[in-house]
Amino acid sequence: MMTAVSMRNRGLLYGGLGILVVIAIALVAPSHGYYLNIMMQAATYAIAVAGIVVVLGYCGQISLCQAAFLGMGAYCVAIGTVDYGLPFFVSLAIGVAVTGIGGTLLGLTTLRLGGHYIGMVTIGFQLIVTMVLTNWLGFTHGPDGISGIPRPSLAGMDLSGGAIYLGLCLLFLGAVTMFTVYLKMSRLGRAMQAVRDNDLAASTCGVNVFRTKVIAFAISAALGGLGGGLFAGAFSYISPDQFTFNDSVVLLTMALLGGVEYAFGALLGTILLVMLPEWLRFLRQAYLAVYGAAVIAIIVFLPRGMWGLLMDRYFKPRPMKAVEVAPLPLLARHGVPSEDVVLNIAKLAKHFGGLKAVDEVDMMVRRGSVHALIGPNGSGKTTILNVITGLYVTTAGKVEFLGKDITALPPHDRARLGMCRTYQNIRVFRGMTVLENVIVGAERGGNDVSGTDATLERALAALDFVGLRDVAHLPVGDLPYGHQRYVEIARALAGSPEILLLDEPGAGLNLTEKGEMAELLKRLQGHGMTIVIIDHDMKLIERVADHITVLNFGRRIADGDPKFALSHPEVIAAYLGEPHRDAA
Repeated sequence: MMTAVSMRNRGLLYGGLGILVVIAIALVAPSHGYYLNIMMQAATYAIAVAGIVVVLGYCGQISLCQAAFLGMGAYCVAIGTVDYGLPFFVSLAIGVAVTGIGGTLLGLTTLRLGGHYIGMVTIGFQLIVTMVLTNWLGFTHGPDGISGIPRPSLAGMDLSGGAIYLGLCLLFLGAVTMFTVYLKMSRLGRAMQAVRDNDLAASTCGVNVFRTKVIAFAISAALGGLGGGLFAGAFSYISPDQFTFNDSVVLLTMALLGGVEYAFGALLGTILLVMLPEWLRFLRQAYLAVYGAAVIAIIVFLPRGMWGLLMDRYFKPRPMKAVEVAPLPLLARHGVPSEDVVLNIAKLAKHFGGLKAVDEVDMMVRRGSVHALIGPNGSGKTTILNVITGLYVTTAGKVEFLGKDITALPPHDRARLGMCRTYQNIRVFRGMTVLENVIVGAERGGNDVSGTDATLERALAALDFVGLRDVAHLPVGDLPYGHQRYVEIARALAGSPEILLLDEPGAGLNLTEKGEMAELLKRLQGHGMTIVIIDHDMKLIERVADHITVLNFGRRIADGDPKFALSHPEVIAAYLGEPHRDAA
């Protein structure tokens, strides 16, 4: 089992190897000349490309303005050192802070839009930054740029030598790469990947989707600023035409080429794209065409990039060691249905224009019960679940959970209170493993304070409960459909919820799998779990439900124990049509 300690040890190993590589490259690097400049460009660009890995590869948010942040960081160092006489590292810190704040503000104003609109806004931001750098003569020196940018010294040690400064850039690059690797394995990194794969499911797992996206933008921008500041010191001269939209496209291409989901992919892609033109110059006039065709071919035929190809070929996922973990905390409970109300909805309504999808529905769910919500297609069942979990804003009415009015709470806050759900159409995080999916649920949006190892143990316990421990190491997309449903349930259970809302858990399952699902729900009920279930399979509902609420055209038409609800005349009419008078 990969514990937090073993992950830290592996990180120390990688870090030590990285430092050795930095020292080796710095020792053999030329002290001046063309190839030294190429290596400096690759090192500083790779830091900015790592920012694209964070915002696009981890969080799934398109950004086409990384060259703008690269330029902002470079100009902060240039203006700070040349015009104001500030030390290099102070100017570099200012550049990182300015770009980080700029990325935060850009995220706050942009990420509410979503989709391709984010790309359009970031293009606009890039163009604005380029125009400002070109036309603000009194501050940026205009199109002539800034020359004479000094390299740093530290504690009396001169770092201006070519090989020494390259070593400094590589040291920063190593630190950024390890930070990016650790970020992916962290709680924040998992939240970013969950948002990338399915932001709706992430929100109902307790992830604050908007805040996570903003943080990703801020980190990406700060890394762009760091790379830009080091770039300014490397070449001692900068101008606006070095930080245009075309350069943003080049940086994005580097990330895609190496593998945008991997920190080491940023390194590989940058090296390839910087060095490829040099390797192809023997082709003379034809090299640009060959260069472009090679880049396009790699991106088209290797969608996960060069590093993704290496990972698929040489780093196959291996089964986890059989390690005993404590059962889920909820399994220590024993209970029977009580009169305590866990969930209460009163006069709940949700309208879409003139369509009343939910029309003044009342429903009380009691502790320890399995409460079924049924009705014909289009009766409003899933809409009610979406309103209860905060995915839809209520038109009218009130939602109370554990005695607290949660009508205005966002989904992630409801999840933190103990409300977890599954979906009619499976919403797993397909870019993550089975175990990583369940860990996201175990963390429940930062509500867990017991430590990484305890979180991992709860996730494994949830997989034990649904019988999927042996596939914990596999990408969740490799699992059969029915097993993916169990992953969703395990993800919800790992967070120790107070109530579990299941939207058609039997959909797509065969008879044997439905029987197993019914037994699993019965086991949960035996441990005092409160469950709300939607399903069209009446045999499954009859096997597990203590109480049934029936909807039709958004209104409640029956409510009571299964025998009463299913024999109600309005329910029979809703499912079978109005009976003929002579059939009575």
